[in-house]
Amino acid sequence: MEVFDTLTKFQKVLNKNHTNRTIGCVPTMGALHDGHLSLIKQAKNENDIVVVSIFVNPTQFNNNSDLLNYPKTLEADLALLEQIGCDIVFTPSVLEMYPHGEVSESFNFDGLELEMEGKFRPGHFDGVGTIVKRLLEIVKPTNAYFGEKDYQQLLIIKKMVSELKMPINIVPCPIFREANGLAMSSRNERLTAEHRDEANLIYKCLLNVKSDFKKKTIKELNSEVKAIFKNHSFFDLEYFVIADTQSLKPAKSINPNLEYRAFIATYAGEIRLIDNITL
Repeated sequence: MEVFDTLTKFQKVLNKNHTNRTIGCVPTMGALHDGHLSLIKQAKNENDIVVVSIFVNPTQFNNNSDLLNYPKTLEADLALLEQIGCDIVFTPSVLEMYPHGEVSESFNFDGLELEMEGKFRPGHFDGVGTIVKRLLEIVKPTNAYFGEKDYQQLLIIKKMVSELKMPINIVPCPIFREANGLAMSSRNERLTAEHRDEANLIYKCLLNVKSDFKKKTIKELNSEVKAIFKNHSFFDLEYFVIADTQSLKPAKSINPNLEYRAFIATYAGEIRLIDNITL
């Protein structure tokens, strides 16, 4: 496994040794867990070589405290990547990725960026688009892998790649869960033991919504989820939305010609957790 922290060295090796080979790219912010590893394993099965990036992107954080406290475990991450058989790891500095300052580009994602996460994290998706665009331009992968836990992000990246006519296949990967159903996230490491034990509430709510989706109205489902969280002292619900899978517009009624997902964002103490499920 080769590790590079500068763009010059990384691209020199990539261009010299890996031309005419399929490249799978897995962009990460580190603090790797089994969810990340599932993406890397899929990339290994579908490409000649796999490139994993580790970069905590400052422009997608709205809360400076969240950025400062985001877990950074580079040594452990590299050991995991070595063990799983990753080929190349790119670990650039902020200066390397933002040589002209930490400023986001502005994107038009046809309104996808205005729903859910976009309402509560203004500018977040411009930051995501900026760093993913830069990474994809650097790596030039055949395939790039993103988890469905961040489903809105996944749609936005697909939209960006299409608009920019990048010859890259964006591969969605299933949500990887802990034993109690909690969607795996690097932020889970910051949960208290009590919050972590209780966090199965999120997945249970989503499963209930999935079970009742064709039996109850969307208004009833919304009310039930809000009531569950209101009566639970460990969690503060930020939003619950049932939306169609393409526009992400909140649904008021069910159109049999559309597909839907349910989305949740909640705070467990100071830690913000998101999850979703196909309906």
